[in-house]
Amino acid sequence: MEHFVTEQIALFLFTRTGLPCEILPDLQSPVYAYSERRKQYDAKRILEYLDRWKGSGKIIAVTDVDLYVPILKYVFGLAQVGGECTVISQYRLHPLFYDAPPDEALFLDRIKKTALHELGHSYGLTHCRSKRCVMFSSTRISDTDLKMDFFCPTCAELFLWHAHKHDVPASEEC
Repeated sequence: MEHFVTEQIALFLFTRTGLPCEILPDLQSPVYAYSERRKQYDAKRILEYLDRWKGSGKIIAVTDVDLYVPILKYVFGLAQVGGECTVISQYRLHPLFYDAPPDEALFLDRIKKTALHELGHSYGLTHCRSKRCVMFSSTRISDTDLKMDFFCPTCAELFLWHAHKHDVPASEEC
């Protein structure tokens, strides 16, 4: 299922942004980022690790471990704002995590939104005030579920501006 998920993310991001996506081989499990005290994985340490591969375009790492940053209990993903690396976690996106029945469509919807959100950050976008925009901050899974799977008009324009600034031929259909 892992490759199916990354293929779905790549196809979705290409559809939404026009940016080509290459699926790289699996990386090692992020044991280097594990916190025994929290029983979670430090997302910032994973970004530092991914930073070794920068230079070949944006990197979106997908993991199944539970992520955190020191000031939050958990995160669905993390990006270097204006940087090249992002990491997203499937862990809290599965309906089963919330004691709901399995729902592959809902899971894929959540992971696609999370990937587009973090990609937006990597192009310099900050959180949007519109609760329906994919760039709205998701502090709860209900925030993710409420969001659209695309940028609001303002964020779409900013994304295109940042992509053009980086000489990336982004689609006009964000």
